[in-house]
Amino acid sequence: MKPHPFLFSALLWMPFALNAADSAAPAKKTNVIILLADDLGYADLGCQGSKEVLSPNIDSIAKNGVRCTAGYVTAPQCCPSRAGLLSGRYQNRFGFEANPGPGTEPTAGLPLSERTLADRMKSAGYVTGMIGKWHLGRVEQFRPYNRGFDETFYSPNGGVLFPQKKTGFLKDIFRGANPVEEPEYSTDAFAREAVSFIDRHRNDPFFLYVAFVPPHWPMEAKAEHLEKFSHIPDLHRRTMLAMMASLDDNVGRVLNKLRETKLDENTLVFFLSDNGGPTGKVRPQPDADFEYGQNTSKNDPCRGVKGELLEGGIRIPFLAQWKGHIPAGSIYDKPVISLDITPTALSVAGGEKSANESGLDGTNILPYLTGVKTGEPHDSLFWRFRFPPGRPEMHRWAIRKGDWKLVKNGNHKPALYQVRADISESKDLSAEKPELVANLTEEWKRWDAENKEPLWDRPSKTELKPAPAK
Repeated sequence: MKPHPFLFSALLWMPFALNAADSAAPAKKTNVIILLADDLGYADLGCQGSKEVLSPNIDSIAKNGVRCTAGYVTAPQCCPSRAGLLSGRYQNRFGFEANPGPGTEPTAGLPLSERTLADRMKSAGYVTGMIGKWHLGRVEQFRPYNRGFDETFYSPNGGVLFPQKKTGFLKDIFRGANPVEEPEYSTDAFAREAVSFIDRHRNDPFFLYVAFVPPHWPMEAKAEHLEKFSHIPDLHRRTMLAMMASLDDNVGRVLNKLRETKLDENTLVFFLSDNGGPTGKVRPQPDADFEYGQNTSKNDPCRGVKGELLEGGIRIPFLAQWKGHIPAGSIYDKPVISLDITPTALSVAGGEKSANESGLDGTNILPYLTGVKTGEPHDSLFWRFRFPPGRPEMHRWAIRKGDWKLVKNGNHKPALYQVRADISESKDLSAEKPELVANLTEEWKRWDAENKEPLWDRPSKTELKPAPAK
């Protein structure tokens, strides 16, 4: 039987039609990954100048992208910093002032009035994943699977590295709502899960947030990494360096999976710390006992540590890569902040309208990192840290505007620093420039007038109301 002329013609045209359909298919949206270290000092990466920390994989993010030398977070402490990062808003606007204290667990978490970056990316058509340390609420309504994340593998509060000797499993690990018996070192387990997420969703646009534990306390490192640093006489520092080596290996696993799946040119990757390093006191002798909560990190040349609003508490390593878009090996020295990640991620997700919402405090920094825009991404940056709650004389605040930073750090009077030229905040110029001090103080007060009182001082049921749909 001869084929019908119309059928024969259709068969001839079919390859051309398929090619046309392929060319008309929309390009896959850009993936976004946030890699977060915990308590990492400003100086503790090779690309930040360290001669001790071995971090070739993390350094490669700077080599293939940009190193922001004036990168900040919104708080010098874990929980409020993460609240700012994932909401895209100063956490003071919704009362998430500091790590919740004892007895606050029923209401302690990122308020349900706040949409997370995961919520926004999910609305833009992304698969969303959260792996690692959560620390934004333990009770059901605050858990990550109820805050916009489709897939979760996490510790509610962090602080887990080795499995418990008694059980052979990590303490307090969950997949979604279910406890997990996890036998691996947590840094390895979190990277394994991240690699699996990327592999399974290689054909989907995805947003992945991986919050590692190192180099946060407890000081626990694998023998193979400790051996690399056997020449370091101080056990505490040796352990921190070994923890960082493990972190770097596992960041490498994530980056390798992007290359293997040919997604590295279609993925925007951020790497930063949640706050500055808790450096600890000068070590009195080699192999002295660990100092609880300290990790021997280095914030050089910044002065100050975790918990303070001096540069050492809030200026952190801040790296980004998007191959083919952000110039490789570039350095950006104007102030950026973790708040910028939300609008920047939304811009690549096709969410320009959301990126310009008045409720967000950050800026889409891609045009600045690529050189399309010049000038400062921010007119001013602000901080408020009322911690400890019962000691108002220790409460801290700061404002950075251009070259200048005015900071009240603990029980010291406000000090003025020309921080672009004086990163170590060594010369207080407040007596020489009283008018500038007055102007910056008034600007900070205007900003603070829009903030809420800390929730943990006065827990309120109204904070648990969910956000209206947008």
